[in-house]
Amino acid sequence: MAKNGKFDIFLVAVPGLEDILCAEVRSKGFNSPKAVPGGVTIKGDWPEAWRANLWIRGTGRVLAKVASFNAERLAELEARTRQVPWNAVLRPDVPFRVEASCKKSRIFHSDAAAERIEAAIQATLGAPPSPDAEVLVRAHIDHDLCTLSVDTSGELLHRRGYKEAVGSAPMRETMASLFLHQCGYDGTEPVLDPMCGSGTFVIEAAEIAARLNPGRTRSFAFEHLATFDAAAWQRMREVRSKRVPSIRLYGSDRDANAIVIARDNAARAGVADLIEFRQSTVSEIVPPDGPPGLVIANPPYGTRIGDKTKLLALYRALGQALTARFNGWRVGIITSDARLARATGLPFLPTTAPVPHGGLRITLHRTAPLP
Repeated sequence: MAKNGKFDIFLVAVPGLEDILCAEVRSKGFNSPKAVPGGVTIKGDWPEAWRANLWIRGTGRVLAKVASFNAERLAELEARTRQVPWNAVLRPDVPFRVEASCKKSRIFHSDAAAERIEAAIQATLGAPPSPDAEVLVRAHIDHDLCTLSVDTSGELLHRRGYKEAVGSAPMRETMASLFLHQCGYDGTEPVLDPMCGSGTFVIEAAEIAARLNPGRTRSFAFEHLATFDAAAWQRMREVRSKRVPSIRLYGSDRDANAIVIARDNAARAGVADLIEFRQSTVSEIVPPDGPPGLVIANPPYGTRIGDKTKLLALYRALGQALTARFNGWRVGIITSDARLARATGLPFLPTTAPVPHGGLRITLHRTAPLP
């Protein structure tokens, strides 16, 4: 780590959404964010890593770079790891674990690399290794360059702390927030999800509208590091920019149980008073009173044989309802099959490259305000 206290902090993104995450990081005032493959880098100190975990909606985890060096053999890897001042980062009384990945390097066995790094840390620090430890040291060896980082997040950041139940095809909150951002949503317009499932999109939209920090109700791995300052962290958590939104959010679903789940999740998130949920089919949706906003939906993709034929009617009905009643509204639809999107008949803008989700590759199809 740099002597001036600044070091590289890496915010992990879904591949293909790095630029969207970078725009969010920049909007939150972080210093010189740069989109790179797999995420966004910033320069900062430990409080900046805490703030990234607390504030940033679109990242899955936040990694703090500890050291970087060349290593062509396992013995060299272990020796160089011993030279890292681990007592400045890790605590000797807190268990840790190591995960390694190797790419185009003379060291190609990731498990062996992890074992050597673990042995070096234990020998120099005295901390006990444990396969269940929350504190995780990540090693990435690429073309013989080893980068050691500490995972400051712990549990993945899409786990906001409010969702106890999910629908049949849940989308991670981190990805939902990036799709909202990609649709131009900034918290100042209504949002309607006509297939809301467990409520992910509308709850994220409500939190953005109310300026609620996504990490406000959960704990993080950095609280177990030697660099942690409990008093400073408490002060950071207490700083709130919450506002009372002038807009409302709307979620509907044909499944009555999904509506129950979504309402419960919204209540746990503290945004139930901002969202109206109702049971209805996509053919029954109507725009709420007030100005137009954004309709966003993550409909079924139909991954089994025969499903897509049945789903064409669903997508067609959604497109007809939106075309007939939602003039002035923008639309965002996520699907793994462009044929389903085309079945809506909506005038979609050019798309960006598909992104991975649940073993599939999905695409956000967006419109300008509907005529």
